[in-house]
Amino acid sequence: MDNIRALVIDDTIVYRKIVGDVLTQTPGVDVIGTANNGKIALSKIASLKPDLITLDIEMPEVNGIEVLQALKDQPNAPVVIMLSTLTQQGSEMTIKALELGAFDFIAKPSEGKMAENMQKVKDAILPILDTLKRQKQTTLKIRERIKPKSYASKVIAKKIPSKTIQKPAISSSAEIVGIGISTGGPNALTKIIPMLPADIKAPILIVQHMPPMFTASLANSLNNKSQIEVKEAQNGDTITPGRILIAPGGKQMKIIAGADGLTRKIKITDDPPENSCKPSVDYLFRSIAQHYVGRSTGVIMTGMGNDGSKGLAQMKKNGSIVIAQDEETCTVFGMPKEPIESGIADIVAPLEKIAEEILKTVIS
Repeated sequence: MDNIRALVIDDTIVYRKIVGDVLTQTPGVDVIGTANNGKIALSKIASLKPDLITLDIEMPEVNGIEVLQALKDQPNAPVVIMLSTLTQQGSEMTIKALELGAFDFIAKPSEGKMAENMQKVKDAILPILDTLKRQKQTTLKIRERIKPKSYASKVIAKKIPSKTIQKPAISSSAEIVGIGISTGGPNALTKIIPMLPADIKAPILIVQHMPPMFTASLANSLNNKSQIEVKEAQNGDTITPGRILIAPGGKQMKIIAGADGLTRKIKITDDPPENSCKPSVDYLFRSIAQHYVGRSTGVIMTGMGNDGSKGLAQMKKNGSIVIAQDEETCTVFGMPKEPIESGIADIVAPLEKIAEEILKTVIS
């Protein structure tokens, strides 16, 4: 298999060296060039045709967002990993980049020793690179299987549209919806959340794998695009219909009973990570299973790893409806894979149908 060809784009020489060195030391990756601003980057992307670019947001002449916008509709555009500063402005710009189709992001480490900075970047980027290499290998295997034997017998493989697969007897009984999502999440949520009506009869709780600050920016962005209220969850929030609460980055979110025994509230904790995730989908889904027996919908979407699978299994055991995003429309087919293959998913749907399928399960 050919190596991943990478282009490093950053206006700071220190970060070009840090990221470049990490990529160079990674088996299966070749660094084919660097650029210190977006204008040069676009020229090099056109001539070098990299598989992957690491992209800084704040750059002179043409910034990272403008680079993404220029690449958005180009065929065979490279996979983009954003480098983001851990600031309010940096988080807002990163969310915009992810909504534009960036694959993922890593946080720029604060100033310090070079070795420490390299290790932080390496720890963040290696899981992403491993996923990209697996995806590339899978794509090559598929191409090999459909490769024509000769020009005369060549057949053009047409892309088969995704379709919803649903088991019979799906009821409209859900009083709450839980969504678990990771890599590719902001882009996917930007497509489905605006499709939900303001008068939906159920609350929606979302775990999107992200560090602190970024989840607040994601909630604000979605709120501005949607009919339904979207906010980052706070400890003590009452869970009410027609509201979406997103778990805060770096914390865990679960449901607890209110003092009256009837209402349900949000509890934000500093409990340990689960599946190396904080917030964790499993952590939330367990509490939904406990507090909404037979009255909930669990939705598992694009993302690396398997966070959410155990929690979904518990929800399913307690009578919940399970919706999984199909492989075709996932940025990374990790999190939905096990629920689909194990058979606990009642509905397997493409991204553009997820909102519609959620509404079918919710009480009217």
